[in-house]
Amino acid sequence: MPDPTEDDEIPSGQPVEIEDEYELALETAGVEDETLLEQPGDVKFVITSYGADYPIDTVISRLKSGAFFIPPFQRRFVWSQRHASRFIESLLMGLPVPGIFLYRETETNRHMVVDGQQRLRSLQYFYDGVFLEKKFRLTGVADQWNNLSYDQLTPADKLRLGDSIIHSTIFHQDTPKQAHRSLYFVFERINSGGIRLSPQEIRNAIYEGTLLSTVRALNNNNAWRSIFGEKKNSRLKDEELVLRFLAMRARLDKYSRPMRDFLNDFADELKNVDHIALERYSKIFTDTIQVIYDVKGKSAFRPRGTLNAAVFEAVMLGVSSRIEKDDTPIDKDKLRTAYDSLLADKEFTAASERATADEEAVKTRSRVAIAAFVGC
Repeated sequence: MPDPTEDDEIPSGQPVEIEDEYELALETAGVEDETLLEQPGDVKFVITSYGADYPIDTVISRLKSGAFFIPPFQRRFVWSQRHASRFIESLLMGLPVPGIFLYRETETNRHMVVDGQQRLRSLQYFYDGVFLEKKFRLTGVADQWNNLSYDQLTPADKLRLGDSIIHSTIFHQDTPKQAHRSLYFVFERINSGGIRLSPQEIRNAIYEGTLLSTVRALNNNNAWRSIFGEKKNSRLKDEELVLRFLAMRARLDKYSRPMRDFLNDFADELKNVDHIALERYSKIFTDTIQVIYDVKGKSAFRPRGTLNAAVFEAVMLGVSSRIEKDDTPIDKDKLRTAYDSLLADKEFTAASERATADEEAVKTRSRVAIAAFVGC
């Protein structure tokens, strides 16, 4: 019986182009962001990779100990019990099964599951005896195993399953050492399935820490939700915009394109930043988004009816700079006038509509925006 692969996650129905589906999700959220069109940077990697064959018993042991771990924000488990049962049946029959992809963390020597989580979770559920809160019994398989749980397998079948081999490809990045960019690209290409993962979904999987936890908390801010939309974006574009503001606020002078790599490096290098910095980030985002909402309401950052990511970034930088440099109360009437004048400024508009990820465009619109709000 053929083994189900991660491709079984593709929904039935009319095929959809991956890029079209991803961009449709963003379009539905009402976000205009030219950085989606960026090409990958020209960075080159030195990668060490090798193969390893692990018995299933070893895989289960390492999953339980955390030596093999599935990122908490990786794609959810989507296999049905029948799919999971067929995979386990393949092992019981002695059939070869697709391998898994692991990334070895240099600091901890733990292995992150980049591809293969559906298979590994199926095994873990079967050994634990529970499939999504119900008893895990094999279903839709050969009569000799149908309706059996792991505990009901014969000793010979338990040994056969435990001794079954799953091939693993393990890799780690040797250079460049300052960022785990290769992990992002491998994750993006290997984890294709039926729906392309968005950049922020990948960041949440591989750069998880205090910074991205704070970003998710800030994404719940009432003023921000009113501006972006009460319903959160299923592809995390709203979270990405919060991260983009924090990165620009902290490292505007170090920005270089592509925007994706700039955000990846920020999320990677500051993933476990201390609570003092997080409190500062939280306060400036909260104070800035609130005053903008008080002045412009739900129309903020929407020069043509659609939320423009470049306008969001620049206006947030401009208003936050005014808040941080002058602790006197903001004159909201002046802020409203400054905002309207800024969005009518031809230099600002050009830098917010074309080639928005170019260094010169970022530099120009941030300079104009910061100057616009100085006297408010």
